[in-house]
Amino acid sequence: MVGSDTDSPGRSRRRPLTAAMKIVDLSYTHVDAPLHFLVDGRDIAAMPVDQWVGEAAVVDLTHLGANGEVTAEDLKRRAEHVRPGDIVLLRMDWPKRVSVETEQFWKEGPWTGPSACEWLVARQVKAVGYDYPPDQCIRDTIAEPRRRPAREEYTTHAIFFPAGITVIEYLTNLDQIGVSRCRFVALPLKLEGADGCPVRAIAIVE
Repeated sequence: MVGSDTDSPGRSRRRPLTAAMKIVDLSYTHVDAPLHFLVDGRDIAAMPVDQWVGEAAVVDLTHLGANGEVTAEDLKRRAEHVRPGDIVLLRMDWPKRVSVETEQFWKEGPWTGPSACEWLVARQVKAVGYDYPPDQCIRDTIAEPRRRPAREEYTTHAIFFPAGITVIEYLTNLDQIGVSRCRFVALPLKLEGADGCPVRAIAIVE
């Protein structure tokens, strides 16, 4: 939400326009800091900038349909180009198949299984991004709003954060990158005490 000190176009031309913004830290395309899941984890302000900047591997998983689990076997077949220190972008094109405004997006989307998470940890990547709801338990909270999943049910968080891997959630337009490797940037604001922040994610293809 954005608010300004004037609604007059004339006044805004005569003097600088100031605005107040109110945002939800974990909304839309955003990054999570370790503090989001680990009690003693670092907040956004304490994270090194290069955690979300660097070489990226785009992994095409569009063969998976609704309610499909990403497994280590999927990654063995389709992610051989992943290198240590990479940012891995798991591409499902889910936002193009189903509108994010619908329950179907959340209840029927693919998810990242524990074997896939462990495979990425073994590859020593530094961040993982995805364009779909990452954990199976998210579907349960939509179907049963009163249900509170156990911490370990948030599989990506439970496996990635202790391993030093951060996450970039709800990316879009991964199909437009067009190559399997690129440079990637997803910089958050430096907000002290915040466990996440929206980002403008970009891929640089050379």
